[in-house]
Amino acid sequence: MTDYSDLLKADNQKPARSIHLVDAKGYDAWLGDRPAAVRALLMAQKFRGHAHEHAILPGEKGDDWSVIAGVAVRDALGPWCLARLAETLPEGSYRLTEGGPGAAALGWLTAQYRFDRYRRDDPPAGPRILISADVARIAPTVQLAQAVALVRDLVNTPAADMGPPDLEAAVEKIAAACGAVVTTTRGDALEQGFPMIHAVGKAADRHFAPRLIEMTWGDAAAPRIAIVGKGICFDSGGLDIKPSSGMRIMKKDMGGAAHAIALAQLIMAARLPVRLHLLIPAAENAISGNAFRPGDILRTRKGLSVEIGNTDAEGRLVLGDALTRAGEEKPELIVDFATLTGAARVAVGPDLPALFANDDALAADIAAAGAQVDDPTWRLPLWDGYADMLKSDVADINNAGEGGFAGAITAALFLKRFVPDDVPWLHLDTFAWRPAPRPGRPKGGEALGLRAVFALLQQRYGRNG
Repeated sequence: MTDYSDLLKADNQKPARSIHLVDAKGYDAWLGDRPAAVRALLMAQKFRGHAHEHAILPGEKGDDWSVIAGVAVRDALGPWCLARLAETLPEGSYRLTEGGPGAAALGWLTAQYRFDRYRRDDPPAGPRILISADVARIAPTVQLAQAVALVRDLVNTPAADMGPPDLEAAVEKIAAACGAVVTTTRGDALEQGFPMIHAVGKAADRHFAPRLIEMTWGDAAAPRIAIVGKGICFDSGGLDIKPSSGMRIMKKDMGGAAHAIALAQLIMAARLPVRLHLLIPAAENAISGNAFRPGDILRTRKGLSVEIGNTDAEGRLVLGDALTRAGEEKPELIVDFATLTGAARVAVGPDLPALFANDDALAADIAAAGAQVDDPTWRLPLWDGYADMLKSDVADINNAGEGGFAGAITAALFLKRFVPDDVPWLHLDTFAWRPAPRPGRPKGGEALGLRAVFALLQQRYGRNG
């Protein structure tokens, strides 16, 4: 992984090329104060001060030059306004001519993300270093960039190299760095204690055997929060097999786990005063002679019986057992991330995680936090009127609604059955993938909703000095 601490440095007055920021509204006034040669040069480069445009300005010496860059609003820099520069400028050090980069430093860092684990013919570009006067914001920004990169790395890694044991190793790595404790349940103990996780993953190769990975960290007397992430490392659909087009990027079906692991890393790095309980139900939804079947009735940790209407609705099954386990410790907040339904993508597209909450104030808080850090979510209703779609004639509940209506909502209603009624709960049905690149956000695995939830937790619990 890129060491982002090398790309964002405190201003020590060492030489750096200047970046002049303008917006379209103020560009003409800025241009009017420039020499005629500069005006002609910018006209030749067709620079007009629009967002993500930039041009090179010559200096007094032959090897001296600076950059002018357009942003949407000069006085309100968003996370991505410098990202195009970080993708395209030559290697070297750069400094804004006025003020610090603020939130824009995040995009400068994430724009230099590369997933090159399997490439040997594409040497990375040299580093573009941003000199920042916002010294207090450097470490938190680097931590955010590292968390985003962790999500991307985990999601981008093919399933052959990112099975349940690899997710377990990822949790153990962040735990070792922060003094957390990891406990993993597998084998007979998993079958007895977490039967739905076992049922979903039992058809996989032995090396990819299912498991529940738990990590705890923090003062036992601090407010307890549970973070749960769906860890389906590959989803064939099971016996209700997906078509090849639907299976193509199912390596990303552990994207919820990637978000949960990265969020745990952020919480520990910021030393939030909480008792953290991370839960990752990890399995591969594979096909073999012992795969669970449509029509099977599964036991659950909670004691409910679940009829299998569709083996491709497996994520909610593993989450059900994990949410039950989270609730047993009586947390004051449960958050889960999951690449759960195609219906959510139809409803809100790839950029917006569909948000469900059993507490209106909590939902409003995360909406505000997401807007503040430019990581939006979109709330959908937990409407109990659709609960009848999950009725079963032979079990307490069916895992898949009939008729194809309200798929994201019925999935969330299924999960709600495993969350204690008196515990505030957030469920983010996230895509964890970017189908087309944007500045600072390459095509592939992506953190969507991660920064919003972390901002909410920072506001709710503050930092532990």
